[in-house]
Amino acid sequence: MSGDVKRLRVAGPGGEIAVSVQGPASAPAVLMAHSVLSSGMMWEAQATLLAAKGWRVIRADTRGHGESAAPAAPYAMHDLVADSIAVLDALKIARAHYVGLSLGGMSGLGLGIHHPKRLLSLCICDARADMPPAFAAPWDERIAIAQKQGCAALADATIERWFGKAFLDANPVIAQKFRAAASATSVEGFIGCARAIQGLAYLGAVSRITTPTTLIVGANDGPLPQAMQALQGLIKGAVIEVVPQAGHLPNIDQPTAFNAALMRHFYKNSQGSTP
Repeated sequence: MSGDVKRLRVAGPGGEIAVSVQGPASAPAVLMAHSVLSSGMMWEAQATLLAAKGWRVIRADTRGHGESAAPAAPYAMHDLVADSIAVLDALKIARAHYVGLSLGGMSGLGLGIHHPKRLLSLCICDARADMPPAFAAPWDERIAIAQKQGCAALADATIERWFGKAFLDANPVIAQKFRAAASATSVEGFIGCARAIQGLAYLGAVSRITTPTTLIVGANDGPLPQAMQALQGLIKGAVIEVVPQAGHLPNIDQPTAFNAALMRHFYKNSQGSTP
């Protein structure tokens, strides 16, 4: 059944990686990766949609997040890329579609650059390919807070930055779900991933990506619409979809428009891997 979700643990370079798998076992695979201070739960609605349409969907908890192990920090982006390859290897998946948002989108660019033969398509959401000093600096303060007070101290500010106060006030169930996920993130995992974000340096290599690519970004996600417009110009054949009235997690705050963009990506790029 497409709605049945299996929880598995697979071996990764830094310890066990928790994954959720749903959809037909013989169908083309979709690997989904999430933002920092979240988990695979953020893709629940999209995973259910894709599985119902006939894809096999794998949601992996990033190291130090959700139920995955938290190896010693710091991490580099190539470590997160290696974790994705480990998931594909463990599940004996030769090639997969990849959907990643924020941190998951950053590591997805690394997959596209270094592991094109493992990919059927890329859908990169609300992510950039570099980390200029002005964008890297705030992570030092967040790391210091996590070290002193734990990740729960970052939860409220993080989800308000993602969604805005009005959305959170109007959607208390969603607010609590994301607040809980952020609070439950291990300090080691957050610090490791924050350092990986600070070291992000894929911009000079993204022109090497040959995998069919769609970029999706929330219109209200700060400087990211402009950054992703620039990425589109560097990745041959890339398509960009800007989701109106959406913030950093458009799959959550504007799911109808996001899901429509996501399905356009899959229907366009499913030749040879149609469910």
